Amino acid sequence: MPNINLLPWREAERKKRQRDFGVAAGGAVVAGIAVVLATVFAYSQMIDGQQQRNKRLTNEIVELDKSITEIDGLERQKERLLARMEIIEELQKSRPEIVHLFDELVRQLPEGVYLTGMKQTGARVEIRGIAQSSTRVSALMRQIDASEWMGDPEVERVETKQSGASRQAEFVVYLSQKRSGAEREEAE
Repeated sequence: MPNINLLPWREAERKKRQRDFGVAAGGAVVAGIAVVLATVFAYSQMIDGQQQRNKRLTNEIVELDKSITEIDGLERQKERLLARMEIIEELQKSRPEIVHLFDELVRQLPEGVYLTGMKQTGARVEIRGIAQSSTRVSALMRQIDASEWMGDPEVERVETKQSGASRQAEFVVYLSQKRSGAEREEAE
């Protein structure tokens, strides 16, 4: 006997395929959502990691800027200290020069010439004084010019004034202080 199926098998088959398709589509949607969520999570993790690295770099840059500022301050302080040391060294070198200048000035001062004031600015020295005559001032200038420690005498003024029974010449002379040969060699 032949087997005849009178049940609506095509409709059952269609429902089964639709159900299989729905399960496959739902699975695909769930898998797609899972892939999208995994991708978003992975990119979010990479962005967070990069932001942490950027923040660390920013903090390091701030620390380096502070260090650079501190180093610049130390460099300026070093330059100031070196300048001070050079000034002190120059003063130390010139200490004996003033002694030589005073000693030489006393030796070269002719009789009848008295000093009333002396002022030094760098190597230039201003001498004020009183002489018995203007010829004594000329003698002082010649002796200054012949001196080892002094040179280039210049007269600013010589005024002859009556002082009681005698006449006196008030004078202002400029000269330059020289270094001796040995000290010039040491300085160079």
